[in-house]
Amino acid sequence: MSGERLCGKDLEFHPLTPERWDDFEELFSQRGAPNSCWCMWWRITREQFGKQLGEGNRQAMKAIVDAGKVPGILAYHDGKAVGWCSVGPREDFGSLERSPKLKRIDDAPVWSIVCFYIPKRYRRSGLMGLLLAAAVDHARVNGAGIVEAYPVEMPGDMSGSAGYMGLIPAFSKAGFEEVARPKERQSIMRRYVR
Repeated sequence: MSGERLCGKDLEFHPLTPERWDDFEELFSQRGAPNSCWCMWWRITREQFGKQLGEGNRQAMKAIVDAGKVPGILAYHDGKAVGWCSVGPREDFGSLERSPKLKRIDDAPVWSIVCFYIPKRYRRSGLMGLLLAAAVDHARVNGAGIVEAYPVEMPGDMSGSAGYMGLIPAFSKAGFEEVARPKERQSIMRRYVR
């Protein structure tokens, strides 16, 4: 699959709800998955994160989902979860709110895209861009006027989780524009959806 292009008709996208928890858990339990994180890095303090690494973070994410909050979007291929994008109101991401590098650029209410997980087999298939479109649509349908993200430039070979916040070219292609450059290789980008 790696490198083979996917298109929208090959995939389904669904918000992570309690009914889809098992799919999320299976995706994050794969070899190479960020299963010590469980997508909690931007949600809690660094101290909390370290204390609950692994199982504690899994339980914390499950509690969010069981409480009825939607922390992101799952991508499905042939009925199996093959990708993840974390999206929600910026206030849901406490560590992002406290970040000196990725601080708010203004007082506008925004939804933030903070994380992608795509297994190695599905990388370079176009899945990030398709997940991004689904995440933007989810944010818009749920009242977002601005969707903000913090993607990076990746030189040469991309490996591991280096691009977990997304890649600048994918966001540019999806209509996002840079509004700040807090680090040499990291951008704050926005798309206005209303």
